[in-house]
Amino acid sequence: MNRRQFLRLMPACTALATGCATVRSEARLRVLTYNLHHGEGEDAKLDLERIARVIRESGADLVALQEVDVRAQRTGRVDQAAEYLRLTGLHGQFGKAIDFQGGAYGGMLLSRWPLSGFQVHALPNPEKREQRIALSARVSPHGLAPLRFVGTHLDASRDDGDRWLQAARLQELFGMDPGPVILAGDFNDRPESRVMQRMFADWEDGSAAAPAPTIPAGKPTARIDYVLLRPRGGWRVTRTEVIAEAVASDHRPVLVELMAL
Repeated sequence: MNRRQFLRLMPACTALATGCATVRSEARLRVLTYNLHHGEGEDAKLDLERIARVIRESGADLVALQEVDVRAQRTGRVDQAAEYLRLTGLHGQFGKAIDFQGGAYGGMLLSRWPLSGFQVHALPNPEKREQRIALSARVSPHGLAPLRFVGTHLDASRDDGDRWLQAARLQELFGMDPGPVILAGDFNDRPESRVMQRMFADWEDGSAAAPAPTIPAGKPTARIDYVLLRPRGGWRVTRTEVIAEAVASDHRPVLVELMAL
């Protein structure tokens, strides 16, 4: 994929820090990953508009969301997936990881362009903990070659055995894809862990030039949220940021701006 293949519409976006409108180069793509804590912030308030505002103001073109409730009792039986589509104005799909409190719980992909070939991939769960998934779809910017966008949320146990197998499955599913792939999500492991070192062996770390912690949101001390890229050497990262949102969720969102080489 060359730089021209990311020719895209240039919507206005607002900068979180200043509120001023900015216009991006046609060759740039913004990717956001955000664990939402089912919309409940550090102030114990459930506020989907607050989450959606962070997404809108980031100017993201592709968004991987984790911990989305759909009609679950704890979040008032609201279809959060439908609300995020309405509040952001983006295209998107929800993927169920588990049945939960009379509804569903899982992840979501959002995109400035329509998604095609959306799939939910169950990841290994030998210890029979909470089922983890990867969501994948093709994204085709107008008239351009498609890329695959993948969102995931790996096991959170102290023992990394399930995460290790889940990382291996991600490699099997997407590591040999012939086209460009962006894999984003909450991997529940630090960069020096064997799980992330396994991923970094084949994927480019979008935040490697300016790594920053993402949890806990109030005062982050650990980095567990990532945007990973394939093929290695096929992208130039022009900006990476952990957005300074300390209240809306228990994670801070990660934004990576890319140019295809």
